[in-house]
Amino acid sequence: MELNRRTVIAGAAAAGVAAATTVGGTAHASGSGGRGKPVRTLFGRLADGTRVHSWSLENGGTRMRVLSYGGIVQSLEVPDRRGRYANVSLGFDALEDYVASSPYFGALIGRYGNRIGKGRFTLDGTVHQLSVNDGENSLHGGARGFDKRVWDVEPFTRGSDVGLRLHHTSVDGEMGYPGTLRATVTYTLTRDGDWRIDYEATTDKATVVNLTSHVYWNLAGESSGSVHDHELSLAASRYTPVDAGLIPTGELARVAGTPFDFRRAKPVGRDIRTPHQQVLYGQGFDHNWVLDKGVTARPEHAATLRDPSSGRTLRIATTEPGLQFYSGNFLDGTLVGTGGRVYRQGDGLCLETQHFPDSPNRPSFPSTVLRPGRTYRTTTIHSFGV
Repeated sequence: MELNRRTVIAGAAAAGVAAATTVGGTAHASGSGGRGKPVRTLFGRLADGTRVHSWSLENGGTRMRVLSYGGIVQSLEVPDRRGRYANVSLGFDALEDYVASSPYFGALIGRYGNRIGKGRFTLDGTVHQLSVNDGENSLHGGARGFDKRVWDVEPFTRGSDVGLRLHHTSVDGEMGYPGTLRATVTYTLTRDGDWRIDYEATTDKATVVNLTSHVYWNLAGESSGSVHDHELSLAASRYTPVDAGLIPTGELARVAGTPFDFRRAKPVGRDIRTPHQQVLYGQGFDHNWVLDKGVTARPEHAATLRDPSSGRTLRIATTEPGLQFYSGNFLDGTLVGTGGRVYRQGDGLCLETQHFPDSPNRPSFPSTVLRPGRTYRTTTIHSFGV
């Protein structure tokens, strides 16, 4: 039986369990799971003097810290089966590390999540050349995507929910994208401890947009080691194979009989060393799964992740048609996380809800075109339990 964290916290409190966790070098006692107003503190300053703030949120047994720089989730804490808290997202203690060397830890991604082949696409007969930052391709919006921008942050409490509204305006031509894009991303912690993300954007010229979140998950706790024993299921019977540059070939391939079959839960590491060409290209998993549900008006189930050691679970529901599962293949032991330990290959994984990579160059894929007078809207919900 899967329990939500409100049940776990209540049970732990009744049993007299005391919990603590360490975030940013500071120990925090576990709370009662109640709601707390967003609290802002100064996190650091960029080289030009711009202030970057950290916002702390708590509701329904989930606690998180969000930076105005990149909309980054610096930490997200939930209890295990015994009510003990841990930070389950990878990140850094210092702003300088996010600026200098972050592989998108916890960041908001835009204008276009994932890769666009050769950093180029044609829209309404005009060729647009984008910022190229991944070999010959454009990745996650280019060299200075939304993950490297300081967002305007507006805290709110609404009924039993607490959250943040993050605003950013991307001017016409930024990173090569046409149109001035006005984006609002809302992070909400619900009374049940769910983390909901609502993305909205408008434009004054036809453009492409594909926003997502790049949290690296380790449900055993940040700095606890490999996630290869985590059990993952994906509600997808197809995926998009890639070429050597990790750009989709255009095929929607069946997962049956391949290492990409996660229709039934299995350990992340079970097939990660299989000599399958697609696994070799990604040095593990770094692919888009085609969700069976397609684009939906309301969030529907996409993925479930479970850590057997702690009992923690993460369920993801989304309106999006795809999910990029990245198994942390390029973490190489050169980065030190908030827990004071280095991150090595497979120490975290990403489950990025999205439209498909390179969609602007693939008319057969669901469209990512946004036109004036229309509003881009997507929603993803992360539900935690044990």
